Amino acid sequence: MDLTGETGTIDPSDSRSGGSAVDAVVRQIRELIADARLTVGDSLPTERELCARFSASRNTVREAMRILKAYGLVDVRPKVGATIVDDRMARVFDLLSFNTMEVSRKTFSDVQAFRDLLEVGSADQILDRITVADVDELYEINHGLEQIHDIDEASEVDYAFHVRLISILDNAAILDVYKVMKPVVLRIMQKGKTRRTFTTETYSEHKGVIDALAVRDRLAFQYRLRNHLMIGFRNFSEEMSETG
Repeated sequence: MDLTGETGTIDPSDSRSGGSAVDAVVRQIRELIADARLTVGDSLPTERELCARFSASRNTVREAMRILKAYGLVDVRPKVGATIVDDRMARVFDLLSFNTMEVSRKTFSDVQAFRDLLEVGSADQILDRITVADVDELYEINHGLEQIHDIDEASEVDYAFHVRLISILDNAAILDVYKVMKPVVLRIMQKGKTRRTFTTETYSEHKGVIDALAVRDRLAFQYRLRNHLMIGFRNFSEEMSETG
């Protein structure tokens, strides 16, 4: 099967591509894998062939491959190239198919469930590692919500809070996944919190989570953090019901 034949090209300036040039190449590679019915052990076309196939720069293709590798879909080795591997993060990889401008309820549910798995599910490890400096920095980040009224800026602070929380685990792979997920997470925050007041409700929920961490109350931490995530889901559902 010829994997290097001509397909549709990507114009990075075309808004219909649903995101950046990197996002578009990620989607094209996924389509290539599906259309060619590639399986574990099969090789992808070379970097040069992918650049020509998708009319993309070398840096764009490399970044797309980095994302795919982070999700466990491919293994990239010098002089060998990219090889399909056993994807043990299939549910996470599905996030890459989401159009961040058209977030569905299922998208929201899947992303929040994954965040719950990492943030709430890591309670014991977070409590074992957390320091006074961590707690102080979380309070400082959260205080930023008191002066912000623009939803885009507020969602950035909200995202920064959760990234700082998960950074306590000192796991570079998890942080990389969060960085890859950032566009869809920000969109979910903006969509799910359209009717919320960041300076009051979100601030208060974050503070409750930090307070529980400060006294190392695992049950309170898990309850408050999960409730924080689920409140977002309920607001998102209401928003979609009213606008659908």
